[in-house]
Amino acid sequence: MTGTVRIREMRWWDIAPVLELERALFPDDAWSKGLFWSELAHARGAGANRRYVVAEWTDPGAAPETAPGPAEGGAPGSGPAGVAGRHMSATDEPTGAGASGAGPGSRIVGYAGLAAIDGTGDVQTIAVAYDHWGTGLGARLLTELLATATAFECREVLLEVRVDNTRAQRLYERFGFEPVGVRRGYYQPGNVDALVMRLTDPDSAVRGTPHGPES
Repeated sequence: MTGTVRIREMRWWDIAPVLELERALFPDDAWSKGLFWSELAHARGAGANRRYVVAEWTDPGAAPETAPGPAEGGAPGSGPAGVAGRHMSATDEPTGAGASGAGPGSRIVGYAGLAAIDGTGDVQTIAVAYDHWGTGLGARLLTELLATATAFECREVLLEVRVDNTRAQRLYERFGFEPVGVRRGYYQPGNVDALVMRLTDPDSAVRGTPHGPES
């Protein structure tokens, strides 16, 4: 597929397109709008312990749009892995985009999030649009999360994955994740078990993993 994909911080105006993709990919157990709002609320400010990103695809043939300057209130500060240092507010408007957050000829094709608590990172979600499978986008998103875990000084990273999702398991194994247990009936309403996987030393995993076009 032609076009470019950039990974950037997820903001409140991305919730609508992310929710649409979430429901398409996970129709049985999709996250709610309120849950995304709650997660983003913990991704900014001095006590931030979350980071969420989106992958935005842009059609190279789309006409560029002139973006207005930063919203009133100044540029955001910096925190772990680029987490901005101020809380979300009504003045944090998207630049060069409509309410959906994606500009002309652009759309959200992936997203991912990580929580960091007491030295342990937990992959909350990672998803890629069907038409971008096999492009390496999943590996790019996971790399972003592991870089975030390193910035948060996490000693290990955990995640859950459906036992029948072998495609995702192969991706995680490429980065050094290993199975450490099973959570019975974790995914509802289908009552599907979750394989728990763990990665030690996320920084080394990022620096030492080749990212091919498998996911």
